[in-house]
Amino acid sequence: MSATITDPPTLAGRTSLYLGRQPILDRRQELVAFELLFRSGTANAAVFSDDVRATATVITNAFNELGIESVLGPYRGFINLSEALILSDMIEVLPRDKVVLEVLETVRPTQEIAARCAQLRAMGFSLALDDVISADAAFAPLLPSVEVVKIDVKQVAPGALPGIVQHFKANGLSLLAEKVDSRREVDQCLALGFDYLQGYYFAKPEIISGKKLSPSEQTLLNLLGLILSDAEHAAIEEVLKRDAALSINLLRLANSAASGLRQRASTINSAIMLLGRRQLQRWLQLLLYAGEPGHNLPTPLMQLAATRARVMELLAPHTLEEVERELAFTTGVMSLMDTVLKRPLAEILASLPVAAEMKSALLDRGGRLGALLTLCERLEEGDPARVNAALRAFPRIAPRLVNLVQADALRWANALAEPKN
Repeated sequence: MSATITDPPTLAGRTSLYLGRQPILDRRQELVAFELLFRSGTANAAVFSDDVRATATVITNAFNELGIESVLGPYRGFINLSEALILSDMIEVLPRDKVVLEVLETVRPTQEIAARCAQLRAMGFSLALDDVISADAAFAPLLPSVEVVKIDVKQVAPGALPGIVQHFKANGLSLLAEKVDSRREVDQCLALGFDYLQGYYFAKPEIISGKKLSPSEQTLLNLLGLILSDAEHAAIEEVLKRDAALSINLLRLANSAASGLRQRASTINSAIMLLGRRQLQRWLQLLLYAGEPGHNLPTPLMQLAATRARVMELLAPHTLEEVERELAFTTGVMSLMDTVLKRPLAEILASLPVAAEMKSALLDRGGRLGALLTLCERLEEGDPARVNAALRAFPRIAPRLVNLVQADALRWANALAEPKN
């Protein structure tokens, strides 16, 4: 796929869209879904005078223009719906196997709403109650139609949470804890029996220093150092051969990349040659986020790092000098390395032969490369004011271009989760 996306002409009246996704995890803390977070309008804000029209624009952009596979990949998407949208037949066009309709906390549980929810459930849609903070009897008419109850753990008094959980569990409902921001909250929610977890703890994991690297992590860092220093193939091959799981996965990756070609990789050296150093470097960097070399399941952190790196790579031709463009992807991946290795980033970089521009960007957000990294971070946060402030540094990057780049990055990151033959 080309690393350059051109900015097509803006259509009259077309609103801009900023797309975000927050991971939803199961009890094993494996990725199972995303909540879709959208911003639209010329001010890049989520405030509308007509919520039906605004959400219609969001749905059209997300499911038609961007493409559902780009946005969600193999996972389901949770979408917030107001009262007017629940009653609208517009939502019936959504793919029923790919979405969960969230009934916002502002929706009054009237007989009309209860009947509509029952109808949507009969049509094959999954429904969730959003931002629940009590076992209010007013929710009773909706419970037969709901599969998931999302409980805002920040707004519930700690002593009240067990009773709320017990109430909804007794109704046979799955529970999702949202706004989980710490390890303590994770442990508490798991102990209480929550089925799913969502919050900044997973999207932006906390940084803990002082962790000793595992053998596999050290091997990956050693290999990255060899590639960045342009070491001979033989030296790279020697390190790879010492790790059986890494070698097997490399052969699988190379042969998957060579699908449809006559040439196949049967040795470590042929796999390196077939992939090329650039692809090998990317694979090694992302493996650090995936855990053990033999672990094929994507993690939220890996998805975040891959998406950020791809966004930086695609925006680089529109804003960076040629010498920095080659550094964009690696900078995006490396920007979260302190989180995955639980060591200070300066310490990690000291052991790798990284370019001065990259080091400045990573440690101080310095230079144009650092400013681009800041823009990516602001896009992930979804704060309109901060996004616009970061965009002012790049007059050549229009919101429309950001939309296309994010769609491509999401598609690329989702493809990493697909099983390789």
